[in-house]
Amino acid sequence: MKRVAFSLAAAGILSVFSHGAHGEAGDYVRQAANAFEQGRFQEAAKLAEANGHADAYAFAARAVLAEAMCGQEQPASEILDRAEMLARAALGDDPEHIEGRLQLAIALSLKARAMSRTRAWQTGYGTEVRDLVEAVLIDDPTNAYAHGFMAVWHVEVVRRGGSIGASIMDASLPEGLGHYATAVELTPDDPGLHWQMARALAAHNPRRHRDKIEAALSAALAANNENALDAVMVRRASVLSQALRTLSANDVKRLARDML
Repeated sequence: MKRVAFSLAAAGILSVFSHGAHGEAGDYVRQAANAFEQGRFQEAAKLAEANGHADAYAFAARAVLAEAMCGQEQPASEILDRAEMLARAALGDDPEHIEGRLQLAIALSLKARAMSRTRAWQTGYGTEVRDLVEAVLIDDPTNAYAHGFMAVWHVEVVRRGGSIGASIMDASLPEGLGHYATAVELTPDDPGLHWQMARALAAHNPRRHRDKIEAALSAALAANNENALDAVMVRRASVLSQALRTLSANDVKRLARDML
């Protein structure tokens, strides 16, 4: 089954921006794919960006964001700015580009994460992110990546905005869980998908969602570990799983809120 959450198998990466590349251009494609799989994300981004079209820009944005997600702290603003620039370059080349819209949504959501609730609301990022990914799902209803993103989006909006914010943004936990169930049906073996949902639920309410968190963490730990990014997601799932068994609910909540 095709993998689509925060990582892609090498063959999938090759298809993202190859455009039938041959010779030297084809070598760049293969080198970028290999660099991504091995965790050399900046190298992958540079190689992809050099191809200069929508697929390549979107893949470069994916690589930059993969590096950001592998860090232990909120990504530096310049990293997120670069990812946003690359995603917007993809959309400048092709305004309806699926991957470009998804990578832009991730970049903006990570920017909003570092802001206060008021500041995040003022930027309009939450609405822009929702609209980008909902549009993707209209064009590509079986995009597991988009469903996984929306699952976390709903939980995060409920957590940060409370009942009023959730009502304004039309967010709800049942909607989030529904998107997660769809994503799991489409791509059950992606550790990033399970990890992100477990983290979001733990940051919201580890007592209320304990069974769902444990199930998602178990799925992440049992999933195929295909590349460097997968390995990071699995390690984080292991840390949170241990915390869930040994720490208080408040400590688990704080830990989950600080993790990427």
